[in-house]
Amino acid sequence: MASRNFTPVNQIRLTNVACVRHKKGGKRFELACYRNKVMSWRQKEESDLDEVVQTHTVFTNVSKGQVAKKSDLFKAYGTEDEAQIVLEILAKGQLQVSKEEREKSSEAMFTEIAKDVAARCVNPDTSRPYTIVQIERAMKDVHVSVQPTHTSKKQALEVIKLLQETIPIKRAQMRLQIRLPKANAKAVKVLVLTHVASVVSEEWDGDLDIVCLVDPGSYRAIDEVVQSETKGRGAVNIIETRAVDDSDVAL
Repeated sequence: MASRNFTPVNQIRLTNVACVRHKKGGKRFELACYRNKVMSWRQKEESDLDEVVQTHTVFTNVSKGQVAKKSDLFKAYGTEDEAQIVLEILAKGQLQVSKEEREKSSEAMFTEIAKDVAARCVNPDTSRPYTIVQIERAMKDVHVSVQPTHTSKKQALEVIKLLQETIPIKRAQMRLQIRLPKANAKAVKVLVLTHVASVVSEEWDGDLDIVCLVDPGSYRAIDEVVQSETKGRGAVNIIETRAVDDSDVAL
């Protein structure tokens, strides 16, 4: 009679798994997740748990398919609610990746950070953007180290500050159109202009239309002034998130 392979009832076989490991109560617990989805979940880019975990089962060893005992889970986490336990492991556990995967992920995030910086910034001497390659080179010159647990956006903002010490670079200004109702346009204009870097144009057509350049950090303050002072009758529209001279790139 031919022999038959079988999997014990407390074992589950999975393939193409990324493991998240959490040590608690002196024991090791693991989740079987889809690759590249754990960080998306932690960065709140993914909200569907089924897109993150391959199974809601908690393991003691994913690679061997060994399922955790309910008594051990209760002792460690103080609850029998495995859904709650899964969320805690996913939030606090350590993502297990190979050295090769870690290097590839780091390289990809390095490029993503450079793209973000290039999209946000210009050379203040020329008002022209930098290329991604130029930003990557500048990042390497100052030895930027990627933080895998932080978003690329957060790291890009930190990198901009770091690069400002070595190259001419600043956040690009935004081009806004501000519409103020005639009734109190002049008074509101005075308040708005305290947050404006430069006025491109003004036009009266009953109401007042102002096109201006502002630093990104001033946008919210301008919008709040317009909405509160005009009782919602004014408007702030973004024409360009990055007002630059695109005829060439910074050399």
